[in-house]
Amino acid sequence: MNINELEPKVLWSHFAELNAVPRPSKKEERIRAFMVDFGKNLQLETIVDDIGNVIIKKKATIGMENSKTVILQAHLDMVHQKNSNTVFDFEKQGIEMFVDGDWVKAKGTTLGADNGIGVAAIMAILSSKEIPHPALEAFFTIDEETGMTGAMKMDGSLFHGEILLNIDTEDDDELSIGCAGGIDTNTSYSYSEHSVTANSSFFEISVRGLLGGHSGMDIDKGRGNANKWMARILWEISQKISIQLISFDGGSLRNAIPREATALIALQTRDIQQFQFILNQQISTIKEEYKSIEPSVQIAAKKVNSSEKALSDADYKKILNLLCAIHNGVFRMSPDIEGLVEASSSLARVIIKDGKFITQSLQRSSVESTKTEVAMAISCAFENMGCQVTQGGEYPGWKPNPDSEILKLMESLYFEMFKEIPKVKACHAGLECGILGKHLPNVDMISFGPNIRAAHSPDEMVQISSVQKFWTYYLETLSRIPKN
Repeated sequence: MNINELEPKVLWSHFAELNAVPRPSKKEERIRAFMVDFGKNLQLETIVDDIGNVIIKKKATIGMENSKTVILQAHLDMVHQKNSNTVFDFEKQGIEMFVDGDWVKAKGTTLGADNGIGVAAIMAILSSKEIPHPALEAFFTIDEETGMTGAMKMDGSLFHGEILLNIDTEDDDELSIGCAGGIDTNTSYSYSEHSVTANSSFFEISVRGLLGGHSGMDIDKGRGNANKWMARILWEISQKISIQLISFDGGSLRNAIPREATALIALQTRDIQQFQFILNQQISTIKEEYKSIEPSVQIAAKKVNSSEKALSDADYKKILNLLCAIHNGVFRMSPDIEGLVEASSSLARVIIKDGKFITQSLQRSSVESTKTEVAMAISCAFENMGCQVTQGGEYPGWKPNPDSEILKLMESLYFEMFKEIPKVKACHAGLECGILGKHLPNVDMISFGPNIRAAHSPDEMVQISSVQKFWTYYLETLSRIPKN
């Protein structure tokens, strides 16, 4: 089935148009131009602010002129991830989508439902001449995925809305009223390089096929981290035979759980058989430990040629011990909100090559003091090894307001429409609402959306029936916005 044939057609057609435009974080020029043309072609007031966000304003439909003005908000950029065997140029190609039962997926890449479905849902209201709605200020931010720059540097004076609907939640039975803040920890270390010893053979070890996912929303699911797994494998091998590490490349994006890692090692040719035995033991052990969570993992080694230099033995030991010891995963569960991860850290990126050891990690927390604590713990570990540590990209969390007017309206409406009580939650992801609230302190905010699974990975998908459910709820919410 063609994506444009799905219901509601107006939403899916806009989503297909969006996905035809490359839109990586920090390179939103094309999608910005697309959105500006979209607004101007509808003869709507269209603004590009100083940082590059797009605002499109639309007057209320007849009969709703006295309702409160609503800010509809979603981000334009998407995470670019692909499987290692997928040939795809995100800079030039549009996303290749297909329908699989009740789900829309992409061919070996991220789908862009995060946050393209939200953007498309807003576009559908802006382009409609029939859907009733209050006065709207559609706010399309840039660079959400790699720093929330658009939200950070927005101009609050451009808005007059009293209610903000953020369409960036990934479960259709949830209303989000709070989120985690975050901080990036980036490290570097210069190591000594030595020539590989004589009579050595070279092997490339690879870890592939992990689920990966969002390092906030999925951090409590027990999924494997390819960087941590590779460090564990190298450590186990090093306990039995002498090896030299030449390079290590794991993970890709700061906010995605690493799915893949490779390491190039040298070992004495006489130890090849023992190396393969130890590796096979580790493969069996890890697969047994994670058989219910990571069923598709692939760990393998292949003999290769190399003329590169290796780390000194002392630097190799220091770096490997650090990678094995560094905290990864849930740091603390919330004592106040059941099931909420309060603080976490994800070792997202590891590069060891040409004399440089580089890492990227992201610490998150819904409590500012705990965010500081986990960031301190990670920083101290790297500094103790002698790394240079830079922490930045910090953004605030969004404190829940259980007395929110829009929350009460949407809770009641959800039960009326679906005969269920929605889950009112704070999430461990970094929603833009935390930052938007700093610029729009008197705006009542809530976040919701349809079911999206495996965001930030090539397994990303959005549920068709859930989009239809979300759409009816979204339209009814807009029709019931309270009056001033």
